[in-house]
Amino acid sequence: MRHRVPSIAPSGGHATAGGLAAYSGNQKEMARRTATIVDKILKGSKPADLPVEQPTTFELVINFKTAKAIGLAIPPSLLSRADEVIE
Repeated sequence: MRHRVPSIAPSGGHATAGGLAAYSGNQKEMARRTATIVDKILKGSKPADLPVEQPTTFELVINFKTAKAIGLAIPPSLLSRADEVIE
């Protein structure tokens, strides 16, 4: 913030803590899928036999308060696409 450098990270907590934005797979969905995989392993599946999964839903969080503080204009089209805008 002191150097007015915008930062984007792969965790929603980053934007909540004052970063400009975060873009990542939906954390709740990934945790649910992880639980499903752990359940399969605990029931005897071999981890090597399970498919590799990638996120299918993503979240964009924009901290509009931070953008204003560093003098950065966020286009309305980007704000409308955000899953969460911190004001």
